[in-house]
Amino acid sequence: MFLEEKMSARELLRFPHPVNDVVARLVAGMVALVGGSILALDLPWLLPLLVYGFAARVAAGPRLSPMAQLANRVLLPALGNPRRPTAGPPKRFAQAIGLFVSGAALISWMVLDQAGVGRGLLGILVLFATLEATVGFCAGCLVFRLFMRWGWVSQETCDRCNDLTLPARHGV
Repeated sequence: MFLEEKMSARELLRFPHPVNDVVARLVAGMVALVGGSILALDLPWLLPLLVYGFAARVAAGPRLSPMAQLANRVLLPALGNPRRPTAGPPKRFAQAIGLFVSGAALISWMVLDQAGVGRGLLGILVLFATLEATVGFCAGCLVFRLFMRWGWVSQETCDRCNDLTLPARHGV
């Protein structure tokens, strides 16, 4: 029984590979909208929700992320369920960068009372989320590819990134 529980927890925390780039871009658009709203309307109390979303996506892909669930269950079907497979490991790395930047913005703004630093970090996050949502440029994925080229990422991961067979269930 313990092994079954452990396996289901492992499955819960597994990041999908490949992921649907359409879903990734929809989530990036939501991140840009929420982050832009925080900046424009001075709503720093929403930062923990943004940080949670990144943490959930790093830990388990779309399974625990409200934004990814909305993208997968509502927005994607409304668009006719388009599927564009892309490698999962670079997307997870990009989510980890988003977690780091949004977490630093939260700590700067709400804990250290450095709203200017927090706003600047959040502005950078909004910029890169907007780039991914609108033109498909994933800065974290670019950095990940550089790490692969330099040999800082294992060959096994590189091989997985080249296999883009998209299963029926997909997400970010």
